[in-house]
Amino acid sequence: MVPTPDSLPARMFLLAYDPKKQRLTRRDKLGYLLRAAALTELYLDGRLVDDGRRPRPDTPGADPYGLCAQIAASRPRSWQHWVRKDHRAMVATVREELSRGGWIRVERRKVLGLFPVHRVTVRDPRVVKTLWGGASAALRGKPSAHVNSYDAATAALAAAAGLRTVLPRGDRRRYKRRIAELTARSGPAVKAMRKVIQAEEAAAAAG
Repeated sequence: MVPTPDSLPARMFLLAYDPKKQRLTRRDKLGYLLRAAALTELYLDGRLVDDGRRPRPDTPGADPYGLCAQIAASRPRSWQHWVRKDHRAMVATVREELSRGGWIRVERRKVLGLFPVHRVTVRDPRVVKTLWGGASAALRGKPSAHVNSYDAATAALAAAAGLRTVLPRGDRRRYKRRIAELTARSGPAVKAMRKVIQAEEAAAAAG
């Protein structure tokens, strides 16, 4: 078994990587995906609860990305607000976490000598394949209630973010009911992210 990262945001970052094209996909939505993954991890571990469609800190515990601290220090706000907040910074945070852990290689350069860009390469593509296998298995076989919670969340987040590296459009249609079951298990942040992305795409189409 190939080792994989423990954190859900790190897993989703790696799943956004296309090994064939050797680049990240959905880069404009990646920050939302990583924030939603962090919120989902806190929800699944009991550190956040849903309080009137808003997250509220509950059981004390590790807060690796500081989201519980942010939420505790703020007036009550929607899940969608917390998916949006600091989403660009979240990409850099998770990217650095994976780089330090040896999961990815990051090459920094500037376009036209001005604009910094980061080229990400996954060091061992088998890690992505292993994570993809867990998400894929969540859609098939055993009843959804018996699927590992992180595998269920991975599949639900991938579907909501439109990650074709995990779920091509045809699979999202084919497993629509199963995805709904996994999404219900995974908590409010998944649906919140989907609404954030849909709203942004609708605004872009209209504008």
